[in-house]
Amino acid sequence: MSDNRIHAFSDDLLADFDAVALADMVRRGEVSPLELAEAAIARVEKVNGALNAVQIADYDQARQHAASVERGSGVFAGVPTFIKDNTDIAGMPTRHGSRAVPAIPALKHGAFAKQYLAQGFTLLGKTTLPEFGFNGTTEYEGNAPTRNPWHTDHSCGGSSGGSAALVAAGAVPIAHANDGGGSIRIPAACCGLIGLKSTRGRFVTNEMSKTLPVNVVCDGVVTRSVRDTAHFFAGAEQYWQNRKLPQVGLVEGAGKKRLKVGLVMDSLTAQTCPETRVTVEQTVALLESLGHRVEIMPLPVKPSFVDDFSDYWGFLAFMASRFGQHSFGKGFDAEQLDGLSKGLAERFRKRGWRLPLVLVRLQRTWQQYEKAMQNYDVVLSPVLAHVTPEIGYISPEVPFDELFERLMGYVSFTPMNNASGSPAISLPMGQSEKGLPIAVQFSSAHGAERTLLELAFEIEQAKPWQRIVSV
Repeated sequence: MSDNRIHAFSDDLLADFDAVALADMVRRGEVSPLELAEAAIARVEKVNGALNAVQIADYDQARQHAASVERGSGVFAGVPTFIKDNTDIAGMPTRHGSRAVPAIPALKHGAFAKQYLAQGFTLLGKTTLPEFGFNGTTEYEGNAPTRNPWHTDHSCGGSSGGSAALVAAGAVPIAHANDGGGSIRIPAACCGLIGLKSTRGRFVTNEMSKTLPVNVVCDGVVTRSVRDTAHFFAGAEQYWQNRKLPQVGLVEGAGKKRLKVGLVMDSLTAQTCPETRVTVEQTVALLESLGHRVEIMPLPVKPSFVDDFSDYWGFLAFMASRFGQHSFGKGFDAEQLDGLSKGLAERFRKRGWRLPLVLVRLQRTWQQYEKAMQNYDVVLSPVLAHVTPEIGYISPEVPFDELFERLMGYVSFTPMNNASGSPAISLPMGQSEKGLPIAVQFSSAHGAERTLLELAFEIEQAKPWQRIVSV
């Protein structure tokens, strides 16, 4: 292993098992939840000094919980995990990645946290994210960044960067993530993981998301195997199911139907870089070899979408800065916000008059996307317009105008699914010249996560993912 590649995989109890395998071992009595928790804690301590992915560690509580887990008490009973630090866990502060937010312990679990933990996980703590999840990298002003275990000089993505770094490094097999503009799929892409953004309303809606005029945020997980993601979706439905959406159920393998795939190679804001383009082209060839039909399709959204989503991004930053004391507690200090949050809020102040029509157009994105999908089963695109950048390239310390342009030229494919509420999955299909993962995205119709999971299973079997320990 090179000095720039960090992982914790070893011949301990966790080995290279995914979460489903570990849960099966617990269920059969081959290993105890406490033993798994101790092994995961040791792994986290081995890599976190280099990765800086843990925001809060609560190992004593984890050990107490693990010692009391009953076999079969949830799909992932006894499996160690982390939750992202924008989700309330009773007794732990929720800082949202921001030094502006006071460290006030939450009084109770958030709504989605209950759905997540009902699957039997042993919670080790909370993971890092950039301030309010606004950035496509997990970096900070004046503090150490969270680093990519594939190459620690590079970004791990954002905003679920801490979760992705720990899963990719083998510290835990599965971790919580959420996605308001790509925040599950981007770090999954950067760290070589599977990241499925669900259909809007698929899971229990978190309290803060309920207040948004257009709810662009959904929760989920990052994993190293498709079956972990599939079992998570099935397990979440056992806790609560949205009767307005088709049930996903437990997907256990490839589907039989051959799909019509629409190809989108370039976004509205950027030309796709050569290395990413090659990965997409290789994916097309693989799909066609499996019997699927691929054809170029027009973009599912109008050119105005770029400005509309950017203005909504600014609106969220403006609301956080203006009403932070109401949302995050009386100790909230807007002066402590980072350059990206302040810049987005200031940009919105100059453009806020556009908001009413922006909201109308964003709400209509659902119908536009649904119409575009009538002729296709899935859409294939890059996740990101170019390969994972080095630490510092999109840091909040970069002057805002330059940072904004860089983000627009990087995070250019994922926001459409947030505005439209449609599901999309990131799959690790290639590698850059530096050995960093390159991913593609598959999107499908509303409620069609099953189609995405079946296709992901088929691709995983045909072309197994690159592993961090094998290069």
